[in-house]
Amino acid sequence: MYSNELIDEVRNRNDIVSVIGSYIKLQKKGSNYMGLCPFHNEKTPSFAVNAAKQFYHCFGCGAGGNVFTFIMEYENYSFPEALKLLADRAGIKLPEEEADGEAKRKADERGRLLEINKQAAIYYYRQLKGDQGREAYRYLTERGLTDETIKHFGLGYSTKDSSDLYRYLKKLGHTDELLAQTGLFRFDERLGGRDKFRDRVIFPIMDINHRVIGFGGRIMGSAGPDVPKYLNSPETKLFEKSRNLYGLNYAKSSRKNQILLCEGYMDVIALHQAGFTNAVAALGTALGASHAALLKRYTAEVVLTFDSDEAGVNAALRAIPILKEAGLIVKVLDMKPYKDPDEFIKAAGAEEFQKRIDSAKNSFFFEIEILQKDFDMSDPEQKMRFFNEMGKKLLTFTDELERNFYIDSMAKAYSIDPQQLIRLVNRLGAQLSAPGGRDMGRPDGGKGKRPVEDGIIKAQKLILTWLTDDPALYEKVKDFLTPEDFVEGIFRDVAEMVYEQYERDRSVDPAKIISQFSDKEEQATVAAIFSAQVQGELDETRRKKAIRDTIMKLKEDSLDRLSQKAIEANDTAYLMEIIAKKAELKKRTIGL
Repeated sequence: MYSNELIDEVRNRNDIVSVIGSYIKLQKKGSNYMGLCPFHNEKTPSFAVNAAKQFYHCFGCGAGGNVFTFIMEYENYSFPEALKLLADRAGIKLPEEEADGEAKRKADERGRLLEINKQAAIYYYRQLKGDQGREAYRYLTERGLTDETIKHFGLGYSTKDSSDLYRYLKKLGHTDELLAQTGLFRFDERLGGRDKFRDRVIFPIMDINHRVIGFGGRIMGSAGPDVPKYLNSPETKLFEKSRNLYGLNYAKSSRKNQILLCEGYMDVIALHQAGFTNAVAALGTALGASHAALLKRYTAEVVLTFDSDEAGVNAALRAIPILKEAGLIVKVLDMKPYKDPDEFIKAAGAEEFQKRIDSAKNSFFFEIEILQKDFDMSDPEQKMRFFNEMGKKLLTFTDELERNFYIDSMAKAYSIDPQQLIRLVNRLGAQLSAPGGRDMGRPDGGKGKRPVEDGIIKAQKLILTWLTDDPALYEKVKDFLTPEDFVEGIFRDVAEMVYEQYERDRSVDPAKIISQFSDKEEQATVAAIFSAQVQGELDETRRKKAIRDTIMKLKEDSLDRLSQKAIEANDTAYLMEIIAKKAELKKRTIGL
């Protein structure tokens, strides 16, 4: 691991406002810089970056941490990768000799796994161009792919001899222990490693930095009932399906104003070859919130180019709310009469495909169009049920002006008086917001509302925030309130670090404290601890009273907890001592 001094220097040389401001738009507001959170969907900025304390906290989703945490979360980097990026940004050279211990071992292991994947990808590519890969190469060229495209995407072939790759990588000096972590092999005690992608066309999967992190393979022979047509690498230390998209390493640099989301590798490759270098696809898993958040980093609009069959339509209906929740504009491309983008491009060409992109349907209109097919519009009862279902969907627009725009459009499309539709929507909203109903204006349908924060938890956050804001406060409360008065767990840990820093440095550095926690959830919690606020503005008199009341509340709670422990231990002497402290507490005053 690099020395703490070097890590602190890298952190101190990278102003968090400048770093985060290079990713998202920030505006000065009071003591913070505010922006739209990149980790969840929001229309009103709740993402705060504190320049003085050098950390960020989202009051909406709870994300938080220091400059390292942000880079790790935003770029999906490990700590060593984030450290290197920020060191390079600050012009700091990381000396190799300072890296040791567990962190270096993990970084080295990750580097070796990346190297193995790179070597495997090169090997597969060579096999495709060799004698054994003739059939696979013919398959790709018959699908319309050029040699340039094959090379660009690093396509390859895994031979019918499932031990070829294993023997090749063993000759390069890699151990079975390391090869087992790549997800490339099944291991047999007698035969050793057997290639999982035997007799398949290979699609290397790259992260946004063009590093091979996994593989996909399409079987060449006829697939039996238990053999999947397409096979992806399993989850490994390098490869997480939910945090990567095929083709994004190229699409992120596209100058197009949207990203095309496809269903498979060949669709992405065919579109890129046709000039649509903004195409990506999920990796053998359903589209999830992490994919949507990843897309949000690189675009504001996603066009769904899923297959035109029933499965493709259902996949689009599942994807739309996920993408919209991430704050993306979503449109749906009409593929008919063709099945998928690959078939469309071959039959109609790139120019016609661009016309379809330009006329892609608003995702809400698409959802209503599909919904309407379930109802017989010539039957008054079914027609009314359709409008009720449409009304519920209109309630998902929380902004009244936006909702009214959609109401107007739906009224014109389905020949209904706009005022009648507005009354229907309002009536449904009143019913769904009533006790026992669901608030459809909320993204979660009224479920999962945040519980009111426990009073003692809030008090601890306030005190720790105030201590970091006002160094003079520490001298006035340190003998009255100690770390032992904080609830055990992360609050006590943070309190101990705050007190220790004040004793040592006469000041506190919240960003440095955040660095002491390796778990991202803990880092977010610590950022929240240092971001506590009280309702409304406080003048000096009210502020002092709030501090006194909060300190007293914490001290009383601490003594109550000690009393309970004394009772449980049947320790009468200790209980009497605590009772005496409680009596003394009522007489003491805190001079602020």
